[in-house]
Amino acid sequence: MDLPPDELAGVVDLFGSLTRAELADACGELAFKQGVDADPDAVAAAVDGAIDSYHLVAVNDHAADTDETLLVVGPVAFPALPDGAADLPHIMDVPSRDLSREAVIEAVKSRFREDAVMAVKNGDEDRVKTLLDVSYDIEAWENVEMDALRDRLDDV
Repeated sequence: MDLPPDELAGVVDLFGSLTRAELADACGELAFKQGVDADPDAVAAAVDGAIDSYHLVAVNDHAADTDETLLVVGPVAFPALPDGAADLPHIMDVPSRDLSREAVIEAVKSRFREDAVMAVKNGDEDRVKTLLDVSYDIEAWENVEMDALRDRLDDV
């Protein structure tokens, strides 16, 4: 089963937030509905890729009903529903969670700062270019000032 980042974001968007295990279960349900195999390692790699590309955001510090990291739709995502996904809320027992927008924004900003520092430190021009694009997406997604970090990236 191959789920592009926007489709993973679409699945997460159905619920508002999901743990990694819940998202893996949702992918398993989708695979079953589509009559294909869901390789857990491939699903994990796809989720990691979606986080890396800012299609999904991992939020650790939250007041939700779980101590686990929650995944939410990120600033570059254009959530799309894969075939059969609309039934997932009826199939899965996922509690409704109310994450504060501030916690999500802080998770994005913190992650972006870390990525920017590592990209500059490593002289990774490709990652710097990607992060420059992401910085504009973050500003459009939420009212977050990215000029200072963007200036540091531009210097590379």
